[in-house]
Amino acid sequence: MANYIEIAEPARPKPRPAFQQPQDPRPKKGKWWIWVIFLALVLGGIWYYTHRTPAEGAASASGGGKRGGAGGPVPVVAGTVMQKDVPIYLEGIGTIQALNTVTVHTRVDGQLEKVAFDEGQDVKAGDTLAIIDQAPFKAALAQAQAKLKQDQAQLNNARLDYDRYADLVKKNVISSQQYDTQKALVAQFEGTVGNDSAAVESAKVNLNYTTVVSPLDGRTGIRLVDQGNIVHAADQNGLVVITQLHPISLIFTLPEQSLTSIHQETAAAGHELSVVAVDRDNKTKLDTGDLKVIDNQIDITTGTIKLKAIFDNKDLMLWPGQFINAHLLLTTRKNGLVVPASTIQRGPNGTYVFVIKDDQTAELREIKVARTANGDIVQTDDGDALIENGLAVGEKVVVDGQYKLQPGSKVVIGPAGGGKSGAPAAGEKPGAHGKSHKGSSELK
Repeated sequence: MANYIEIAEPARPKPRPAFQQPQDPRPKKGKWWIWVIFLALVLGGIWYYTHRTPAEGAASASGGGKRGGAGGPVPVVAGTVMQKDVPIYLEGIGTIQALNTVTVHTRVDGQLEKVAFDEGQDVKAGDTLAIIDQAPFKAALAQAQAKLKQDQAQLNNARLDYDRYADLVKKNVISSQQYDTQKALVAQFEGTVGNDSAAVESAKVNLNYTTVVSPLDGRTGIRLVDQGNIVHAADQNGLVVITQLHPISLIFTLPEQSLTSIHQETAAAGHELSVVAVDRDNKTKLDTGDLKVIDNQIDITTGTIKLKAIFDNKDLMLWPGQFINAHLLLTTRKNGLVVPASTIQRGPNGTYVFVIKDDQTAELREIKVARTANGDIVQTDDGDALIENGLAVGEKVVVDGQYKLQPGSKVVIGPAGGGKSGAPAAGEKPGAHGKSHKGSSELK
């Protein structure tokens, strides 16, 4: 039998995985330089956007560089710089108040026999409103008159005796004491008659008070007491409230910065300034009145001054308690330059517009807009803004489509309503056109 000898095979080293890299015993270095570069780029971008010019802003809004005009002319809506008289108003909010309001009370106690007015009726001073039961007051008057007659008869008799005593005392038939006593009796009856006469007049007054009359011209409100009730002079509610509707007053407020302009324009005009009462829509004219009172102090809590205007209110368009927009006419700018308010844009350097030149290219033009003492843009009711300088009469400006433009862009003028730029006028909030506190041309 053959003998076999097994020879042990030497151990082979295990292969190292291909993906495993030998570890570097040296420590890793930080990647701090990458963060430095990133921070520098961010700061550079912020600096660029805060220091770029209006022209660069317009270019970025249109897509940047020459790309906005690469596809052809930009369609825009154009307007024309016009010249016209522009009234300058200060606008405030106020409340209509009646010049006189009276709660009619009865001045005597009794049963309400008749209500002689209709609710909401216009009455004149002296018109009968109600009648109180007159029977007790007529009886009191008759009693006072009877007492007056009784005492008057006694006075007449005392006077006759006094005349007789005067002759007798001269003849020494009676003593002087009797004569003086009769004289005092006459004076006593004269006092009694005077008291009776006053009682008669008092009874007549009370009888007259049973007929309740209107103390002023005005309009009655809702009846407070029904016919047949017992009324008293001490009742708190009264019979009816009468309110004077014309003339009528408007109490409104303006910022204290307006006070100097108001005083200056009042002195320059030489007469009271006009105030236009406008409905809550800030468009509908209700009435025109005059500024009558400027309050003697400024409200330090709100920084406003209170003013009072008086209106004839012939058409009764103003009603007590009604909230009203008050437009105080300061002055009228003659031959002022106006453009549509949507034309005006605001950039880092102020307000500007895009002017359409003769070669149908857009030019960015910085302008100055007229403002009131309150800082509000002077704007007409038609949506036009008053321009101080920067434009000339007849120039064409871009009303809509500015967001696509950059200086030098070719434009093509299209019809109104072709697009919405969404750019509000300078100094206004988006969607606030026609609602800012501006001057107004002619309110409708």
